[in-house]
Amino acid sequence: MNESMRRSDRQLTDEETLRLFHEAEYGVLSLIDENNTPYGVPMNFALCDHVIYFHCSAAGGKRISGIRHDPNACFTVIGHTQLLPQQFATLYMSGIACGTIEIVADETEKRKGIEAILHKYSPDYIEKGMKYIDAAFDEICVLRLEIEKITGKGRKS
Repeated sequence: MNESMRRSDRQLTDEETLRLFHEAEYGVLSLIDENNTPYGVPMNFALCDHVIYFHCSAAGGKRISGIRHDPNACFTVIGHTQLLPQQFATLYMSGIACGTIEIVADETEKRKGIEAILHKYSPDYIEKGMKYIDAAFDEICVLRLEIEKITGKGRKS
């Protein structure tokens, strides 16, 4: 995990990488399931205080059983891309965050996580969103990825 980036000339600064995580619409959360099989799932998310919050159903499923089996996780985001067919290349920015993921048990932090997601995706509907959160709070599961390593890479020109 501590390998240096092969194309270090494309490495994003920490500031660029964090901005990418704040601006990206979604990413892919990668886990290891109970059968030790890799599992990637597209997720909405919010970055807050060096923690990535996700939400899903409290009913469980493959995500939850994977987290209980192995709390190590990787989350990948991709920013705007532009194909350059004449150069056989792509302009892009991507970021990878690795760390430990857990189901948030503390109700205050659970609310913080789901409200961060609300503010990111529905900033014009906060009041309506808060009512929705209050009504569905027990059915919502919030996941917390504690970032231990974050890297970004891009081809900007």
